[in-house]
Amino acid sequence: MSFSYSRKAEQNRVWVGLAKETAHQLGTPLSSLMAWYEYMKASPKFENEPITAELWKDIRRLEIITERFSNIGSVPLLRDENVLQVTENAINYLQNRISSKVEFSVTSNFAPDITAKVNVPLFDWVIENICKNAVDAMEGRGSIRLQLSLLGKSQVALDISDTGKGIPKSKMDSVFLPGFTTKKRGWGLGLALAKRIIDNYHAGKLYVKSSEIGKGTTFRIVLNR
Repeated sequence: MSFSYSRKAEQNRVWVGLAKETAHQLGTPLSSLMAWYEYMKASPKFENEPITAELWKDIRRLEIITERFSNIGSVPLLRDENVLQVTENAINYLQNRISSKVEFSVTSNFAPDITAKVNVPLFDWVIENICKNAVDAMEGRGSIRLQLSLLGKSQVALDISDTGKGIPKSKMDSVFLPGFTTKKRGWGLGLALAKRIIDNYHAGKLYVKSSEIGKGTTFRIVLNR
């Protein structure tokens, strides 16, 4: 038990240290990009150039990424957020950036004003990681269904289902381990990071609810209200 605790504590320090250093390293080029954006915006030469607006979108994206890593490197602030709206916003962002042959749907069986305790930048990251894995499992073609439901009076569940190739039972316990991946390219950190964000930072749960070879997989996220 002592060895297990010590090993887990060491892993936590590595995660936090890496996240803090990443956020720090992103800060310098981000500041430079913002200065260039202000210069271009003020210059008549770039007045009607679409590149200026696109540069601002990339800067905002980098700011979100930096905030995510910064939150992992510290204790993230959880707020009562409209969980349906947060989920829809995350999917609206993703839809325009992945294959047009993937169909998304978001539904809920509760009132639209139900809230859950969420850190939005980190929660968005979880949805993004799970959905991107789903897109890979479907080879860029299929449907992803997000279903919100209440679990008693104190929790909200988000089920993310895809129509991909499914996960073999022999690998079901390995999908959240750092380094596990079925892709030729990739670090295998997406699901490991997603689970850490939900389990450790949101005091919730992330697990494989069900999976069937050739039919798809459902991941369940459990959040506290």
